[in-house]
Formats: sequence, structure tokens, C-alpha cells
Amino acid sequence: MGKHRRPSRAVRVSANVAGIATLTAAGVVAGVAAPAFAASDETQRPEDTGLTQAVVIGDVMAGNVDAQAETQRSAADEAAIRLQAEATAKQKAAEAKQRAEEAKRKIEEERAAKERAARDEERKRLGTYVSPLDGSYVSTSYKASSGLWSSGSHTGIDLHAETGTSVHAVAAGTIVEAGNGGAYGNNVVIKHNDGTYTQYAHLSSIDVSVGQTVTPGQQIGLSGATGNVTGPHLHFEARTGATYGSDIDPIAYMSAHGVTL
Repeated sequence: MGKHRRPSRAVRVSANVAGIATLTAAGVVAGVAAPAFAASDETQRPEDTGLTQAVVIGDVMAGNVDAQAETQRSAADEAAIRLQAEATAKQKAAEAKQRAEEAKRKIEEERAAKERAARDEERKRLGTYVSPLDGSYVSTSYKASSGLWSSGSHTGIDLHAETGTSVHAVAAGTIVEAGNGGAYGNNVVIKHNDGTYTQYAHLSSIDVSVGQTVTPGQQIGLSGATGNVTGPHLHFEARTGATYGSDIDPIAYMSAHGVTL
């Protein structure tokens, strides 16, 4: 019978390398192989089969794979957290911008409302009519007959007033005459926004000039006794034009604008 020979060193190395490659690819190490070899001959030095190297390499590679996987998982988790934080920050920034825009819009709306209210109030104020004298009364009526007037009748009304009493514009308008008016003495004529005119005569002083705009209740002068008079008072006329002879009933005129004289 032929003798069995031990495989040559080249064959053993090739087998070991093949075993290592197989174990490395599979990731599994057969830990029982080494004791089997050791039991066959306790006195003989164990032959290097390459399994020990395979076990070590497999463990190292498995550890490296696990570490790499853990690193990848950590990086993925960090990336997810970062993306979530960025999304949250963007959402908060958008919400803050929206709140700021709403606050700005509200402020603008409130300002616009105040401006409209102010304009309305100004229009209302400018459309208001007031008495030319505070706390006075009619001492001579409209169209009263007397030789004191060239026309034979009174073209306006006389309001009781001591010299130096404040005389007011009855409504908003523009001064078209301010100075000496002959028999009217110092007088002021105002053209109002509706195209009518009012006259204030026998003033002791004048506080306005031609072309100036006035508001309701604004002082235009002080009452007196200049011109053709028998004593201090205010002669007040309402007119359809700026000149003498266009007079209309001042009581009815003021009453139409809510003022009782």
C-alpha cells in the first residue's frame, strides 16, 4: 500500500489563504477547528493552518464594519437633526416676518384711519358756521327803514358790541376786502367756499389782509364805531357778490347754516 504524505508547504499555504478569504467574505470563523487539530497529537507542535489569522482578521474587519456603520448612523442622525433645526429656524423666521408685516400693515391702517378722521374733521370744521360775535344780539334788523342809510333801508343787521370786541369770520373763506369802506368805516369782506360773501363793518381795527384764508371763528378784527355810525356796534351783511347792493337776509342766511343770531 502507498504511504500518505503530508501536503507540501505550497499546498498548505494556498489552502490557508483560501480559507482566510472564505472566512473573510463570509464574516464567520469556525472556532472549533483549532482544538480539533490540537487533539490529534498533543506532543506534536500545532501546525499553522491559517485559521487563527482568519479569526483575528475577521474580528478586526467586523469591528471596523460596525464602527463604520455606527459612524454613518451618527452622521445621518446629525444630518437629520441639522435639517430639522434649519427647517424649524426657517419656519420661525417666516412666522416672525409675517408678524412684522401684519404689525406694519396694522400701523399703516391705523395711521390712514387717523388721517381720514383728521381730514373729515377738518372738512367738518371748515364747513361749520359760527356767530360773528359771542353773546351778542340784533340791535337793528335787516331792511329797517331810516334816513341814516343811502338806500333808505338797512342792508344788513347791527349786532350790539362795545368797542374792542373780537369779531369772528362766520365760516371758512378768503379775504377779498380789508380796509376803509367809506360809510362802512373799516370793513372786511370774505368770500366763502359756497360762493357767498359776508361783510363786517365799523371795525376799530383789522387783523387780516386781502388774499388771506380764514377758518370759522377766526378773529378778523375788533368792533368799533368807524364810518357812518351813532355808536359802536358791528354791521354784518350776507351777500351774493362782493359789492354793495348784492345783500341777502343775514338772519335767514345764518339760520340755513345752523346759526341763530
